[in-house]
Amino acid sequence: MWFKNLILYRLNQWDVTPEQLKEKFSAHALQPCSGLEMQRTGWIPPKEGEAAFVHTLGKQLLICLGAEKKLLPASVINTICKARALEMEEQQGYKPGRKQMKQLKEAVTDELLPRAFAVRRRTCAWIDTAAGLLVLDAANLAKADELVELLVKSVDGIAFTPLKTEVSPSRAMTAWLAGEDLPSVFTVDRDCELRAAGEENATVRYVRHTLEAEEIARHISGGKEVTKLAMTWYDRISFVLHENGQIKRLQALDLLKEQSDSDAQDDAFDADFALMTGELKKMLPAFVEALGGESTAAAEPHYRRSTLIPIDPE
Repeated sequence: MWFKNLILYRLNQWDVTPEQLKEKFSAHALQPCSGLEMQRTGWIPPKEGEAAFVHTLGKQLLICLGAEKKLLPASVINTICKARALEMEEQQGYKPGRKQMKQLKEAVTDELLPRAFAVRRRTCAWIDTAAGLLVLDAANLAKADELVELLVKSVDGIAFTPLKTEVSPSRAMTAWLAGEDLPSVFTVDRDCELRAAGEENATVRYVRHTLEAEEIARHISGGKEVTKLAMTWYDRISFVLHENGQIKRLQALDLLKEQSDSDAQDDAFDADFALMTGELKKMLPAFVEALGGESTAAAEPHYRRSTLIPIDPE
């Protein structure tokens, strides 16, 4: 159950126990969409076959947001609307106007929704209460915001902010490829993206390609900055660092997989969770340190209670 993506938050206030968290989540459990609903979100058990909404392993917690969405392609709605519009034109002697077409589309949508197929997806988050970290396995900020929104709606008295570093990822990655020493625990791999500032946003991408120092230096001297860079930590975990600080394509390498196989227990889920959190608890501090350490500047907006409206930290 290894995460594939990492979006990091700093826990500024976390006074809830796992038992309290389970109770609060149960009030916001995922329910199937009703007949006329397009989408619903709610908490689901992280571990298949368990009823608990929070999976605990020491001071490590795993939670999971579920989202159910109806599949109703616009092409299907448009096809039916066109047929109904022709019928209306024959009956009334003229083509339906914009208002009629809008009403027709809404009526067709309401008619089809109860019969539409529903699909589910999940977004998991790891809470390290000892280190004060909230780590989301989300491919983009939109999915992260869904979990964040429901978390602050479900639990009172918590506060967290996006984790920021003193040096921006783009600046650090550009410096490393320009010749500045990279921390020894990390190595640069063969995927990279550089983009120029300005309206044109000229972009150069390297995919499974050796990054020649002179060639990269020419791009950097021409005004391009590194926006994505594939890296490896201690020959154990590979990932792609993005300019906004997100980590994507996280993958355990062969050395770590061999350790996982040799340490396999009856409960593979717990074994994987323990191995993942154990490794990331060592990698993430090194990652933050490589970017100049955690920012000491004024905190970003805090998220509290049942609102996403930014408020000043107390």
